[in-house]
Amino acid sequence: MEVDKKDEREAESSEQVVNPWEVSAKDGGKIDYDKLIDKFGCQRFDESLIDRVQRLTSRQPHVFLRRGVFFAHRDFNEILDAYEKGDKFYLYTGRGPSSEALHLGHLIPFMFTKYLQEAFKVPLVIQLTDDEKCMWKNLSVEESQRLARENAKDIIACGFDVTKTFIFSDFDYVGGAFYKNMVRVAKCVTLNKAMGIFGFSGEDHIGKLSFPPVQAVPSFPSSFPHLFPGKDNLRCLIPCAIDQDPYFRMTRDVAPRLGYSKPALIESSFFPALQGENGKMSASDPNSAIYVTDTAKDIKNKINRYAFSGGQDSVEKHRELGANLEVDIPVKYLSFFLEDDSELEHIKKEYGEGRMLTGEVKKRLTEVLTEMVERHRRARAAVTDEMVDAFMAVRPLPSMFE
Repeated sequence: MEVDKKDEREAESSEQVVNPWEVSAKDGGKIDYDKLIDKFGCQRFDESLIDRVQRLTSRQPHVFLRRGVFFAHRDFNEILDAYEKGDKFYLYTGRGPSSEALHLGHLIPFMFTKYLQEAFKVPLVIQLTDDEKCMWKNLSVEESQRLARENAKDIIACGFDVTKTFIFSDFDYVGGAFYKNMVRVAKCVTLNKAMGIFGFSGEDHIGKLSFPPVQAVPSFPSSFPHLFPGKDNLRCLIPCAIDQDPYFRMTRDVAPRLGYSKPALIESSFFPALQGENGKMSASDPNSAIYVTDTAKDIKNKINRYAFSGGQDSVEKHRELGANLEVDIPVKYLSFFLEDDSELEHIKKEYGEGRMLTGEVKKRLTEVLTEMVERHRRARAAVTDEMVDAFMAVRPLPSMFE
């Protein structure tokens, strides 16, 4: 079985904590992704896979692939094998709506999923886990539902194709075939197994114990009979951050027992907080994050005041020693969002060798993020309630596999 004893506990050791609800490194250090790969049992992306994506899609791989943001996978090679033979697949990703607006870290899986949808010309389901956030956060059912629709507008603003995309709220959609699959999954997972995978304790309310099947079953095409009638063998690919891996280790363990294919995953590293790489951006600390609602002034102030610098204490020392690029957050952010590979390498070289100062790097980052956030804000302003209704309507997708 895929979930064995060494995988049953999340990385809640003295070194780092990585689970769907908490990400932190030891003593303010960095997340050790090699250890996560070993512990979770996934595989690291290599250049041959990236080259294969380019060959099969006839387009340049996304910057998140080229620069190792999406760095690990489960069975992605099998997805490509099937695709090369002419077999399609579908995409599944999601969002837990716990804040009014998204920050940049929230956008990363959706930016990458949009690329995958366009590159492979496949359908997509997006789950809004308003039920999860109601159970884990101090949110009412009604507030969770409201936030789900608000977050849906930010997701739609990323540019998804309404003819190939179904967005659903758990509170609205769970039932019928979806619920039947939830029950099938639930019967396969013991209480001990759930406690081992997710770290549940006797103090957690039973709603938390009941949630994992809800996130599992969008991996199965039969959960969406209006989208995939008669396509129960269709493979699913899930782009997500690696902290969501426990849900899908459980899903992959259960799937063959139910006669379904195991979902494949392509997993990203965390978008670090402005203050450093010991965790990920958090909606609970507004100064750790750049939001899509931040003004140009907000973005400039946050970067200048809070973005941790690898530059030296004085100009003289910086000119002599250069910046420590391993800890420098402005360079990390540029690695995510500066499209031009040659410009990024130029900045790294000049800054790393002391010819470029921290202020100059922060200024360039401010320009990049301001342009990106302004572009998103304009797209978001154009999303109407009718557009949200169209994406969330339970209807066939006529151009699913065209």
